[in-house]
Amino acid sequence: MKIFVCIKQVPDTEASLNIKEGNRIDGSNIKWIINPYDEYAVEEALQLQEKNPGSTVTAITLGPERAEDVLRKAMAMGIGDAIHLESEQILDHKTAARALASVLKEEKPDLILMGKQAIDDDAFLSHVYLAEYLGVPVTTNVISLHLEEGKVVVERDIDEGDREKIEMALPCVVAATKGLNEPRYASLMGIMKAKNKPLKKIAATDAQIDPADNQVDVTRLSVPPEKPAGKMLEGEPGEMVDKLVELLQNEAQVL
Repeated sequence: MKIFVCIKQVPDTEASLNIKEGNRIDGSNIKWIINPYDEYAVEEALQLQEKNPGSTVTAITLGPERAEDVLRKAMAMGIGDAIHLESEQILDHKTAARALASVLKEEKPDLILMGKQAIDDDAFLSHVYLAEYLGVPVTTNVISLHLEEGKVVVERDIDEGDREKIEMALPCVVAATKGLNEPRYASLMGIMKAKNKPLKKIAATDAQIDPADNQVDVTRLSVPPEKPAGKMLEGEPGEMVDKLVELLQNEAQVL
């Protein structure tokens, strides 16, 4: 079985973000990490490889030169091969998915795994667009997966904790979420080996990436306003209750 995992480099959740030129994140002083939802996809791919001898797992990412780091992280976790589709341009989800699809069509994978969303934009779009361009079935929010003859059987979270069971013919795209597994840590030996593993690099022009094809452009980004400081009430319990009610009525105007 030929398994591919699509991963994305995103800012660390604890990073302090600054706006550049009004519509971009200034990435110069940011710690970048592998998208957490993609880590579930990486782990699932490795488990499937362990259960199916002879299977191969390849990680692929689209992004600038620094995005190579997340491929190294995936290889340190145990993935054998990696492809870096290099682009310094800002692409919308549809254009990015078309670029990835152009590479994956040549590779002919049996199964494509990825996270259900990226934590930087929370768009939930890439896996759907990718499946559309590949002409294969797709499902999202997957918390359970196993293979049967020529198909994959998954369970996905739906509203209020209910689950939906879906069968899809291979090849297909599966978007993982928290609960599918527990991603492993990269070992020290794995990290050292990953530093010297070869990467396949594909230039943006070879994948027919053209930012002019973007149908969505970010016109403005802004930092949310700081929350006002909280108020501490002092005094006897009865006095504090009266004061709290007064504040809720007159300042918050919720009563």
